[in-house]
Amino acid sequence: MAIQDIKTYSYRDIFTLKTVAFEKACVVNQPEQINTYNIYWIKEGKGTYNIDFKEYKFNGSVLFFLTPGQVFSVENEKIKTAYQLSFVRDFYCIQTYDKDVACNGVLFNNVYETPFVEPSEKDQEKLDMVVEGLIEEFVNNNVAAQYDMLQAYLKQFIIHAVRIKKERGKVITNQETKLFKDFSLLVEQNFKTLHSVTDYAKRLGLSPKSLAKHFQKLGTDTPSDFIKNRIILEAKRHLVYSNENVKQIAFYLGFNDPAYFSRFFTKATGVSPLQYKKDFKI
Repeated sequence: MAIQDIKTYSYRDIFTLKTVAFEKACVVNQPEQINTYNIYWIKEGKGTYNIDFKEYKFNGSVLFFLTPGQVFSVENEKIKTAYQLSFVRDFYCIQTYDKDVACNGVLFNNVYETPFVEPSEKDQEKLDMVVEGLIEEFVNNNVAAQYDMLQAYLKQFIIHAVRIKKERGKVITNQETKLFKDFSLLVEQNFKTLHSVTDYAKRLGLSPKSLAKHFQKLGTDTPSDFIKNRIILEAKRHLVYSNENVKQIAFYLGFNDPAYFSRFFTKATGVSPLQYKKDFKI
């Protein structure tokens, strides 16, 4: 977002609320790798954001959810009113919550799903009340139990966001999608070391063929493509954001042969790792 016209409220650098109130078009060319959990509520505005190298357009009110490690950039935006809530894992994720509102719940760590949802006017009224409470709590620096109150307001905001996503998004819970969620979690935890569908199928108590049939019912990528795409996404993140060379990235992603990794990446993207890094920096 643009630097100007942003007001920041912060608690010990572990929880921050930024308010945006301007209506100026702006462009941010350089990608930023997110190192905190972020919720963007564009209350009124329009634009185009790039999240993990995918383009998302919005117009009106929308909620975005970003997880540490994701790459974010603004292609263009014109924002009248917006809020950004940022927090570190130790501020919120260490608590034991209902699985839907946890850091591994409905909103975060879902790099395989659309990272935004559109709230209704009624939804926005509820979110407004929480934001007002947060701002009031932030400015009262000397009150007792401020940490607990801020955490409680954040939890309220996340609960409302989860309900909005369940009502207006695509949170489905049948057997196939539960398996998809379990598979995606396993991939997220192991994609740097396990590249074979067989490895994941065994952990899920299925044969590779049975796992593929479940995915076919959902109309999604094959398990093999799913694993490949997650590896490629991480490779892109490191090529664009880190100073690591191709050999280092290959080893980080579990490839013993950097040349094989380069062929793997080139086949998936159409360009070599070095060319991708060069093209993206232009």
